Amino acid sequence: MTEERPRRRRYGRIIVVVLILLGIAWIGWQLLALRPAKNGSSAPEDARAPEGVRIKVEVLNATQTKGLARRATLYLRDRGFDVVGSGNVSERRTSTVVYDRSAHPAWARLVGRAMNAPVVERPDSSRYLDVTVLLGGDWRPPALPFHP
Repeated sequence: MTEERPRRRRYGRIIVVVLILLGIAWIGWQLLALRPAKNGSSAPEDARAPEGVRIKVEVLNATQTKGLARRATLYLRDRGFDVVGSGNVSERRTSTVVYDRSAHPAWARLVGRAMNAPVVERPDSSRYLDVTVLLGGDWRPPALPFHP
């Protein structure tokens, strides 16, 4: 019996060390998963409205996430786009799409790059818009800056 006690303690220590190492590995994995992706999922810095050009954008939330259109509006305005309207639509989408409304494909491509979304040509002269953004469930707003 005296020999069995040290063996149990040794196995107990090994199990504790393995559990600690697994915990550290799990925390490291979670930290890596929270880092922004470098594969182009975030918008490039040059996806901005050109100086002196007013690109009129409408942002519509096609998800159940409350406030997503407002966050996208702030994001696009920070990039120099003139968001003239935002709101919700009853249609639900899983992916974001950018509609070119005014036959300015270069402008729509800029918004598409900023939103990391495909551009579809859908001219509509009855709207006083250049681009419509239909937000889907795949669009994630960037982190808000911390202002104490």
